[in-house]
Parts: sequence; C-alpha cells; structure tokens
Amino acid sequence: MGPPPAVADVRRAVRHALGDLAPGSLVLVACSGGADSLALAAATGFAAPRAGLRAGLVTVDHGLQEGSAARAADVVRLAHALGLDPAEAPAVHVGTAGGPEAAAREARYGALAEAAGRLGAAAVLLGHTRDDQAETVLLRLARGSGTRSLAGMPARAGLYRRPFLELGRRTTAAACAALGLVPWEDPHNVDDRYARVRVRRRLLPALEEELGPGVTEALARTASLCRDDADALDGWADEVYARAAVADCALSDIGGVALAVPELEKAPAAVRRRVLRRAAVEAGSPPGTLAAGHVLRIDSLVTGWRGQRRVEVPGGIGVVRRYGTLVFARQPASPAS
Repeated sequence: MGPPPAVADVRRAVRHALGDLAPGSLVLVACSGGADSLALAAATGFAAPRAGLRAGLVTVDHGLQEGSAARAADVVRLAHALGLDPAEAPAVHVGTAGGPEAAAREARYGALAEAAGRLGAAAVLLGHTRDDQAETVLLRLARGSGTRSLAGMPARAGLYRRPFLELGRRTTAAACAALGLVPWEDPHNVDDRYARVRVRRRLLPALEEELGPGVTEALARTASLCRDDADALDGWADEVYARAAVADCALSDIGGVALAVPELEKAPAAVRRRVLRRAAVEAGSPPGTLAAGHVLRIDSLVTGWRGQRRVEVPGGIGVVRRYGTLVFARQPASPAS
C-alpha cells in the first residue's frame, strides 16, 4: 500500500525538482515551520537520499516575535528527525527599508545565500505553492506591473527552486496531517496590516465567491503563460540590444551605454522598452526603483522625438538623444560617434 495521496504528491514534486542534480550534491530546504515548508522538508528528507543526494535545512530566525529562537531550535531538532543534516538556524537583523515584508525577505534570502555558499549547496528549495503564486500575480497586477512581473515566481532562479508551484496549500496541509507533523502558525499570516494577508484572506475568497471556484488555479496558469511570453520577448530584446549597442570608449569609462535609434525604431514597443530598461540598468539605474513610467519617458525620445531635454531616471542616470543615438550616463556625455 502506497502513501496517502497528498504525501505522494509532495514527494513526487520534490523528486521532479531534484532530477537534474549530480549524485552527492547537497540540497537545502528553507523551512519556517509552517505547513508548506514543513511538507517540503519531509518530502525532501524522503526523496533526496533515494536520488543519491544529501539534504539539509535552514530555518531563519528573524527575531520579530517573542520565542522565535526557541521555535527555530524546534525546527532544527525536527530536521534531524526527518533525515536532514546539516540543519541550521541563523539569526538575522531585519531592517526597515522597503517596508517590513520586503526587509524580512531581504534578510531571509541573505541568510539562505550565505548558508548555501558556505555549505556548498547545489540548490535551495522554497515552499511556495500555487496559492502563493496567485497572490503574487494579484499583488503585481495591482501595481501595474508588466508581463515579466505578472509571470510570478519562477520554478527555478539560480540556486532557488520551488517544487510546489503546481500544488495547493490544501495538499501541503494534508501531507503534514498524514505524516503526523504539526505546523507552526505564524501570527503574521493573519495580520491584515500586510498586503499579502489581505489578498489571501479577503480578496481571493471574494473572487472565488463572485466568479466561482478555480480563480487561484487560473491566476497561477496566467503566470505560467506570461512567463512563456516574457521569455520570448526577452530573447528578442537581447538580439535588438546587441544590434543597437554603440561602442564608445568615453562612455564605457563612466559606465554609460549608447544605443542607435534606427535599430530601436525597428523593434515593436514591447521589445524596444525591454531594451531601454536594460540599458538604463546597465548604466546604473537600480532595477527595483526603475518603473514603467521611467521607461515610457525614455521611449518618447525614440517614438516622439521633438528635441526634448534629458530624461532623468533613478540612480542619477540621465538619458539624452544626440545625432541618432540614445546616451545613458550619470552625467552629460559626448554623443557616440
């Protein structure tokens, strides 16, 4: 007799996520102690050894709640019982930049990256589910994000892998129950001060009630379709960027970028704006603060040229058009020849 269906589902998802790793590689599970990451830890502890892999765990103590260190220690003890070794609980300092959610996420990923590098991990597994994906799409839609942002969280990004993006929270909760694991309920997950919590507890249920069941699955499917489109457009943009780039030693010395306007004019808007965004970032504009409105203003130098002055974007970068060339630089630069 096989395992309960939910247990089989989470094990299968982990097995698939690890299928390309070399035997003997170390995989780390990022585990908060909640149902999603706890099911992930249990599934990895089962699947990794059978694939010839080593498996460990990292639980990050954010220090934001009383007793957080004790809870982290409990997760470490449970990790050993699940066959995960090494198991660590690094404590981090959470700042304030970008708000509490962003600050906690930055501190958490910093700790995960440090542990992975120090231990030589080939992959770090994250417990995000299909429900998390749907919430991400709604949050980014509300912010007016483009196709790449609406693509949601990728199944793989560098070291990080998300085996459960095709599974719902009900599955991870059922897997924990079947395995006798008791998840920790984070009070922050029911705190309506956080936008994601409001989406989870209010918006998604309202959409399900008004539009019928299946909204979460549809949003996750939308993310997958947007990712396919964004990948294709990004590849096209890479080709245009390579053709449009103008070599200029003076610009290179100050980190500037120059693009030939005639090449940009040939490209569709969706491709051209990707090229312009990349140029601004490479010139020094922080990608996290470079908004769609900034890119549209740069685009007007290509599509609506009337002798406009310099366009300013975050990071102290200015963009000017001179003699058929767009110049991105921290200071006015001589036009490329």
